[in-house]
Amino acid sequence: MLSMRPPSTTLSRPLIWPRRGRLGGAAAPQYVSAAAPAPALEPAAPPESVSFPILVNGCTGNMGLSVAEAAALRGLHLVPVSFSSREKVEKTIQVGQTDIQIYGPSKREDVVSSIADEFPDVIVVDYTGPNSVNSNAELYCKLGLPFVMGTTGGNKHLLYKSVQDSKNYALISPQMGKQVVAFVAAMKIMAEQFPGAFSGYHLEVLQSIVWPETLNAKF
Repeated sequence: MLSMRPPSTTLSRPLIWPRRGRLGGAAAPQYVSAAAPAPALEPAAPPESVSFPILVNGCTGNMGLSVAEAAALRGLHLVPVSFSSREKVEKTIQVGQTDIQIYGPSKREDVVSSIADEFPDVIVVDYTGPNSVNSNAELYCKLGLPFVMGTTGGNKHLLYKSVQDSKNYALISPQMGKQVVAFVAAMKIMAEQFPGAFSGYHLEVLQSIVWPETLNAKF
């Protein structure tokens, strides 16, 4: 079968026709491309700022105050209340442009309940005290508030169980130095490889206060 169509050709690049020009008195080739100009790239829109309410409990301690200050610097909405693990601590502290009213542990349920009603999407960050870890976590789970538990101490297994039973969101990240983490890992290895080696011994952990002039230990 004969075809009257010319054979098709595949162009690997756009057609370019030479055009004569002059460079320093001598003829020089110039090229004009038939390719369509590339579309101009529009600048990408900057990401929208993320801001959500955050309740930092334990603002009278060094870690809690540092977290609250970092949150304020990044534009997060600091809830203007907080509670401490100490009973007689009612006072007001300023973090950024926010005045935060501090309450004692006896008022924590009323405080957190009112916050949950006013800020339903609030996230709680806890840097209170070791004796408050489990009771605080149970309260957050009861109210369905996602939380970050940065406080060291408490019953870890009970803490995990409270979160799992409530199906609440939680990040459990106690503040421990690398030396403590390494020591705990070493003790786990010792327990596995040398069971009973420390039978009859008693271990007591004492925390030293690094900055006695600050409120670091006064949760």
